[in-house]
Amino acid sequence: MSAVNAKQLSKVVPKSPGGSREDPGRSSPNVRTGVARSRRWNRRTRTDALIFVAFAAPNVLLILLFTYRPLFTNFYYSTLDWTLGAATAANVGLGNYVEFFSSPDAANVLGVTAVFTVTTVGGAMALGLLIALALNQKLKGRTFARAVVFAPYVLSGVGVGLVWLFIFDPTYGVLSWILRGIGQVSPQWVNDPKLALVMVIVVYVWKNLGYCAVVYLAGLQSIPTQLMEAAALDGATSFRRFRSIVVPLLSPTTFFLLITSLLSSLQAFDIIRIMTPSGNGTSTLIFDSYLQAFGSYNRAGYSAAISVVLFAGLLVMTAVQLRFVERKVHYS
Repeated sequence: MSAVNAKQLSKVVPKSPGGSREDPGRSSPNVRTGVARSRRWNRRTRTDALIFVAFAAPNVLLILLFTYRPLFTNFYYSTLDWTLGAATAANVGLGNYVEFFSSPDAANVLGVTAVFTVTTVGGAMALGLLIALALNQKLKGRTFARAVVFAPYVLSGVGVGLVWLFIFDPTYGVLSWILRGIGQVSPQWVNDPKLALVMVIVVYVWKNLGYCAVVYLAGLQSIPTQLMEAAALDGATSFRRFRSIVVPLLSPTTFFLLITSLLSSLQAFDIIRIMTPSGNGTSTLIFDSYLQAFGSYNRAGYSAAISVVLFAGLLVMTAVQLRFVERKVHYS
């Protein structure tokens, strides 16, 4: 072999780590190991993917069947002039939406919904925070008090509405009996539209403040005691510690409660249905949708359009909170 051919062969055949030449037809140990790992990883990935599909597929199927399918079906129904149970329906396009927003009742329904939502959410969160501050102190019987505060939240809305309806009854109710005892006349809570809304708001706040109190209590217990003790040693008052330490550190809890309470209040139905069956002064969006479909109106297509308006409102409010309100949340 000539010197030129020997030099060219030395460039083609690489040296092994020990200095010997390797056979070009054989792969190195590192390459073989990498191929084996790749095969094992592919097998493991496929196995994990199959396990994930096996566990997730039933849940995804149920969500598609019972959540998204009714949602898109409701979109379709909102474009129809349809009586519930009728075999035929006329397509009106966006006519139901135009009728709703041009109706004189739309402003009343939207106003009642706004008042009910703001007062119930604000009242439950404010009172829940105050109760949580009290239950966070070292008091005797605080475990029992926490259970008592949270108990109304787990009760049935129908049962709560029936009990409070008896309390507010202007003739036979407990409240009217107390007022007569001090020489006063009981207001007509059910018959007066403004008082009916106040009555429903009071009951809804009472039922849900326990939930806010328990969530706020969990947030208070996660605040480091060293911060509070250091602020007290620096001469900060109780109000200053609450404003400068507790409120900022509770902002994630407040943000969570704001979203969940808003969604819950906008979908409140059971208490309103039991205490004011005709919607006298308490016709929120969801209750007006119920009355339009199952009440004397019997307009399923128009009811579906109101439901879509409610869904759009929920979607926009949640997006706005996630986009702007979360910026002010302090995550420690």
